[in-house]
Amino acid sequence: MRTHYCGELKQQHIGQEITVCGWVNRRRDHGGVIFVDLRDRKGMLQVVFDPDDAAMFADAERLRNEFVLKVEGKLRIRPEGTANPDMPTGEVELLARKLHILNSSETPPFQLDDDEVHDDLRLKYRYIDLRRPDMQYRMQLRARVTHFLRSWLENHEFMDIETPMLTRATPEGARDYLVPSRTYSGTFFALPQSPQLFKQLLMMSGMDRYYQIARCFRDEDLRADRQPEFTQLDIETSFMQEDDIMSLMEDMMRELFQSVMNVSVDAEFPRISYANAMERFGSDKPDLRISLELVTVSDLLADVEFKVFSAPARDPQGRVAALRIPGGNSLTRKEIDGYTELVGRYGAKGLAYIKCNDIDQGREGLQSPILKFLPDEAIAEILRRTRAQSGDLIFFGADRANIVNDSLGALRVKIAQDLNLVEDGWRFLWVVDFPMFEHDEREDRWNALHHPFTAPNTENADELEADPGNFLSRAYDMVLNGTELGGGSIRIHQQEMQLRVLKLLGIDQQEAEEKFGFLLTALNYGCPPHGGIAFGLDRMVMLMAGANSIRDVMAFPKTQTAACLLTQAPAPVSDQQLKELSIRVRKPQS
Repeated sequence: MRTHYCGELKQQHIGQEITVCGWVNRRRDHGGVIFVDLRDRKGMLQVVFDPDDAAMFADAERLRNEFVLKVEGKLRIRPEGTANPDMPTGEVELLARKLHILNSSETPPFQLDDDEVHDDLRLKYRYIDLRRPDMQYRMQLRARVTHFLRSWLENHEFMDIETPMLTRATPEGARDYLVPSRTYSGTFFALPQSPQLFKQLLMMSGMDRYYQIARCFRDEDLRADRQPEFTQLDIETSFMQEDDIMSLMEDMMRELFQSVMNVSVDAEFPRISYANAMERFGSDKPDLRISLELVTVSDLLADVEFKVFSAPARDPQGRVAALRIPGGNSLTRKEIDGYTELVGRYGAKGLAYIKCNDIDQGREGLQSPILKFLPDEAIAEILRRTRAQSGDLIFFGADRANIVNDSLGALRVKIAQDLNLVEDGWRFLWVVDFPMFEHDEREDRWNALHHPFTAPNTENADELEADPGNFLSRAYDMVLNGTELGGGSIRIHQQEMQLRVLKLLGIDQQEAEEKFGFLLTALNYGCPPHGGIAFGLDRMVMLMAGANSIRDVMAFPKTQTAACLLTQAPAPVSDQQLKELSIRVRKPQS
C-alpha cells in the first residue's frame, strides 16, 4: 500500500512519486492550505493539501487526530523559512495528489503529546498509548535487543530450547500462579517462576549450551521493576567455571551496547565481593557512577557516652558508619529532616550529622548536636577517614548492620540524585562471593541467599552442614548503574550435596523427594558440572531506554495490583467452567 515510511523521507527523495500510510498526528488549516503531520512507526511527515483539488480538499477538511490515511503525492523541498529542524523529515513535505481515508477515529481519550495523563488511562487504552513516539522507540529498541541477543548466543553455539509453561509448584521464594487440571481432579499445575530446574535438566541431557527468552510468573507484591509476568534471558552451560561464564557474558554485553546503543563500555567489568559492596555502598547492587562511600567508624565510638553510637558499636551484629556529602553543608534543616524521614523507612531511628564549616579550626569549625558526646581524637579520625573538607556534611547511621546498610545505602543514592552527583555513563560490575546462607533469627533457620541449587565454595558436605554460616556460594550478579541486570551461579551437580543443602534449608529427604524427586534422580545419572545466569530482559531494556519502570518497555503490562485494565483481567468464569475443574467458589451471602 505504500512506497516509503513517513520517517524515511529525505532530500534525496525530492521529486519522487511517494505513497505513505499512517495516522493523523495533527491537522492545521493555514489560510486555505491544510497541513497534516502524518505519523507511522518510523516518524512523521508533513503532508500538504492544496485547495485546487476541491474534492480532496473537502476530505482533508474533515480529518481529525488518529484518522488512518493513505496519501499519494510528490515529495518537495519545504519553502524557504518553513523547515522544521526538530523533525528528521523537517526539510521536505509531501504535496498530496490523492487522499484515501482508510478509517476514521473517535476523539482519543488523551492526546499523545500530553505527559500528564494518568497511568491507568494509558493502560486502559494501551493500543493508543503505544502509538506515542516514545513507546514506539522503546518497543523497537526491545526488538533490536532481543534480535541481537538471539544472534549472538546462536553464533556462540547456544541452543534455543523451550521449557514447559505448565509445571509443578516448587518453593522458590514467591507465590506460584496455579492452574487447575481438568483431567486430574483436585491437582494443579504452576506457571514457572523461572526455568531453573528444566535448564539444569537440559545440561544433564547433554545439551551443553542452552538459552531461552523465557516468560516467568510470580504472584508477589509489585513495584516499579516488578510485574506478575516478566521476561528473562535464561542461559546455562556445561563444563564451564565462574570465570568462563562471567567473561563470556561480559563479551555479550559489550557487543550488545556497541551494536544497539553505539556505546563503548569498560573493557573489563570490576568484581566486588558481597562483603565489600555492603561495607562501602550499603547495597549488593551498587551504582558506581556515585563516588560517595560508607565508612565504618564503629571502633572509634565503642567507648563514648553517647549510647546511640556506643551500643551498636559494641554489638557484633551492629555497625556505625559515616557518609560524607561533598558540599552538603548547604543542606537546610528541612532537607535534613526529609532525609531523616527517608532512612526511617528502612528502620533507622534517626540521622545524626556533622556540618564541616571550617575543618582547619578543629571542633570549633564543626556544627552538630552530637559533638559534645565525642572526644577530639574520635572527631579527628572521623574527618580523616571520610576525607572531609570544609563545606562538607557527614551523616551517621548507627544500628544493626543490615539497617545501617539499607538506610545509608538508600540515602547515598537519593542525595547523589538530588545534588547532581551521579556521573554520566554505563558502569557495569560483578558482585561475587555471596554468603551461601543467611540466618533468620526470628525463625531460627537458614535461608539460601540465591536459590537452593547454588553450589557452595566447598565440596565437603560435612563441613558445610557443620558450619553453614562460614561458607560462600559460587554465585555472581551482574549490576549496571545500581540495577541488578542478572544473577547466576555454578550449580550443585551431586545428589549428596544437594540433599544436604536442602536439609539445611529445612527440607528433609521425604519433602525433597516429593518436590524435587525428578531433579535428585537425574543427579545420579551422570550430571556434568554446570552453571548459568538469567538476565532480566525488561530491566535491561528499561535502562537502555532511559525509562523509569519496566512497564514502559512492556507492550501490555499489568497495574500495581496485577490487573489488566485493557482486557479487564482477571475476570470471573462461568459456573460450568468451574464445575469442569472441580472447583467450588464460596459465594458471599446476601
